[in-house]
Amino acid sequence: MRIAFFRTLLELAEQDKRIHLVVGDLGFGAVEPFAERYPDRFLNVGVAEQNMIGIATGLALSGKIVFVYSISNFPTLRCLEQIRNDICYHRASVKIVASGGGFVYGALGMSHHVTEDIAVMRALPEMVVVAPGDPSEVELATRAVASHSGPCYLRLGRTGEARVHQKNVSFQLGKATLVRSGKDVTLISTGALLETAFQVAEELEEQGVEVRVLSMHTLKPLDSEAVLVAARETQAIVTLEEHSLIGGLGSAVAEVLAESSEVQVSFKRLGIPSGFSSCVGDQEYLRAVHGLSKNGIMQSLRPILSLIER
Repeated sequence: MRIAFFRTLLELAEQDKRIHLVVGDLGFGAVEPFAERYPDRFLNVGVAEQNMIGIATGLALSGKIVFVYSISNFPTLRCLEQIRNDICYHRASVKIVASGGGFVYGALGMSHHVTEDIAVMRALPEMVVVAPGDPSEVELATRAVASHSGPCYLRLGRTGEARVHQKNVSFQLGKATLVRSGKDVTLISTGALLETAFQVAEELEEQGVEVRVLSMHTLKPLDSEAVLVAARETQAIVTLEEHSLIGGLGSAVAEVLAESSEVQVSFKRLGIPSGFSSCVGDQEYLRAVHGLSKNGIMQSLRPILSLIER
């Protein structure tokens, strides 16, 4: 995802001289091409994230389109007050790009486990929240947030994720992408769990269960209509997220379903229970610990699948 983001950002910067990149002493090995090609539009502020947000806001209010980049917890939780009061209050065109969502940096411990960021960013007025599912969506999301007039949060995974979309994909902020059709169960995924959701759907198809897969790449504004259509057309909805069960995708979908008087559907949220992980390890290990591996998700789905009429 990171490679797709920086490649797309370079293309955008070539087309639009307003685009700037500000980093917090991170991203080495990825930011150099931008810094070398556009030194007058690149700034490393050092380990000073609150200052980074203030500088980015000033640039944006002078007419620039500013991307700030760091490891996920640092450009969000560390400088939340500056994001709220500087970026959001002034509707500044600052695009906060957070690398390492979820357990990407799992071996570094809880300070680098990024499991509350979506909930926090969703709560901020004016903020658009985007978590692409694969490199194809990252490329399109980067272009979309650059074109959006106002604050955006772009949550990335790591480097090396598979491309789930094997052909041209339609992408629009606030509109979920249908990855796979099905009439029995809907899996709604956000972020890099999209590949796992697709694998689960393929395995269930072999068992005679037709699974619809939606990539909910935009969490705010949420595609409420896609949720309601899934509730009308399938018998169960399950959300998948590498994020706390509080305030993320599952909460957003639950809000839509709870406020609708027209649909009734079985619903389950799969994510990370509220609390600090007592384990450290790589991303795949920590996903498995929290039931977010393919096998863990399959096991969690069994009670719902037993109720499906086929």
